[in-house]
Amino acid sequence: MQKRILVVDDDSMNLMRTKMILGKDYAVLLADSGVKALKKLKIEKVDLVLLDIEMPEMNGPAVLEELRKDPYLATIPVVFLTGINDVEKIKNALALKPQGYLLKPVEKEALIAKIRELIQ
Repeated sequence: MQKRILVVDDDSMNLMRTKMILGKDYAVLLADSGVKALKKLKIEKVDLVLLDIEMPEMNGPAVLEELRKDPYLATIPVVFLTGINDVEKIKNALALKPQGYLLKPVEKEALIAKIRELIQ
């Protein structure tokens, strides 16, 4: 059975690009906000979350904090996939102990390698 990945990004182009990269090998679910991601995670089982850091309404770190509070969701690996290269924001995000942090635009090989490392 295909592994399921939830991609969370407020930029629809990033969502589509990531789905194109991963769609052959994985079942890819999309959410364009942190709030929608949390709702989706309550009803859909996923094996990994690719999470943007900067989003309106609820940013990536806030989503990760919510996931960690829920015993059913806390074990899902989370990789931040973001264009942020501000040192303080990176430090704050890494303090939440995600399973990875990749800068956009991410190279296809780097993304796939990270995913395989976490869910194969």
